[in-house]
Amino acid sequence: MTLFDYLIPFALALGLLILIHELGHYLVARWCGVKVLRFSIGFGKPLIMRRAGRDQTEWALAAFPLGGYVKMLDEREGTVAPEELHRAFNRKSVYRRFAIVAAGPLANFLLAIVLYWGLFVAGTEELRPRVALSDTPAIAQAAGVRDGDLVVAVDDDPVASWQDLRWALLRHALDEREIVLRVRTLEDVEVFRRLELAGIAIDEANTDLIARIGLKPWRPEIPAVIGRVAEDGPAARAGLRSGDRVLAIDGQAVSHWTDLVLAVRKAPERSLPFELEREGVRLTLSIVPESAEENGERIGRIGVGVAGPAPGGVQMFGEVRYGPLEAASRAVRQTWETSVLSLKMIGRMFTGEVSWKNLSGPVTIADYAGQTAQLGLSHYLKFVALISISLGVLNLLPIPVLDGGHLMYYTAEIIRGGPIPERIMEIGQQIGLALLIMLMAFAFYNDINRLISG
Repeated sequence: MTLFDYLIPFALALGLLILIHELGHYLVARWCGVKVLRFSIGFGKPLIMRRAGRDQTEWALAAFPLGGYVKMLDEREGTVAPEELHRAFNRKSVYRRFAIVAAGPLANFLLAIVLYWGLFVAGTEELRPRVALSDTPAIAQAAGVRDGDLVVAVDDDPVASWQDLRWALLRHALDEREIVLRVRTLEDVEVFRRLELAGIAIDEANTDLIARIGLKPWRPEIPAVIGRVAEDGPAARAGLRSGDRVLAIDGQAVSHWTDLVLAVRKAPERSLPFELEREGVRLTLSIVPESAEENGERIGRIGVGVAGPAPGGVQMFGEVRYGPLEAASRAVRQTWETSVLSLKMIGRMFTGEVSWKNLSGPVTIADYAGQTAQLGLSHYLKFVALISISLGVLNLLPIPVLDGGHLMYYTAEIIRGGPIPERIMEIGQQIGLALLIMLMAFAFYNDINRLISG
């Protein structure tokens, strides 16, 4: 992948999220009768600007793209003509100001709901939640989990995909209690497994939660029999044919298809002797895997595909699809649960229960944007929905400078029956700006650290 493979998906996602956020502010401001002077994507000097509409609002694309703003008519920011005082933001009731400010984060939540709804209705191909014990099985082994168990539900919540399972376990791990997995074994018998999650540290900066529980995705033991052979690929040029069974590579026995894949991946541009069985006859071929790049790592490929599906008809992937009404319910629930989980994680960062290494900046987000875009549209849209929720949650934090800080002031104004003194608001802005800079510094530090450590 090139730099543009990361930057383009990142720019598209960021541009969409900022546009939707600011559009929320803009539309509610217009609905409340406030005059909008400028709608800007980005900060700093405008690179592109056009005036449009009855109020000749300036629509701008600015130099620094990590954000945006809607500038409204306001007596605190300049002189307002007497005939337009009724359209000034500061002249509106506190409830209207509250609605205008809250509309930005709410628009991000609405975008996530729409994206999830579309994905649930259209249907996506997902890895099924069939588990295997990892090298350090720990909790899962103690619960009696067996290789090949298909998780059907977690504490009565249905599970349809591997991502659903990861999400359910992460949510329940925060509660630090025992949970019940309803599973269907390879023998098609439905049983229950009890996982004790008390004491599990929620720190994705180090190890994935599922791995610490002792689980990993189940992989069937597929025979190392060649199926598709790509024309003009290394395997075809060396004489490998469909139906050949691979017995050994570079002197190492090959029992399953996974063994073949791992041996080839580890040897880009290095000649490998393949011991084969073809129609009852043993023979040896030398194949030089071509080099390819995957997530910044050089790997080998020879251009072959597996001969057939998993033995016994066990499917690793399945389509997840819902009707429009159920999809809407699930989309709202997914957005709500993600928001609550994000708040819990932020809270635990401040209490020290979760590492600050979990905080990600633009570099890590760009990396995920590129990776999900390579995996396909559905994965990319899920990523956009997740980031949209994160942006909504972040903006609702009661930090002056952010939308949540303004909402905090308006709430205090409603309670006390009058506006907050300007001096207090100025001090709050300074504290909020300092806190925001600190959070950004942590995020950038984590990004750089991830790049260095790989």
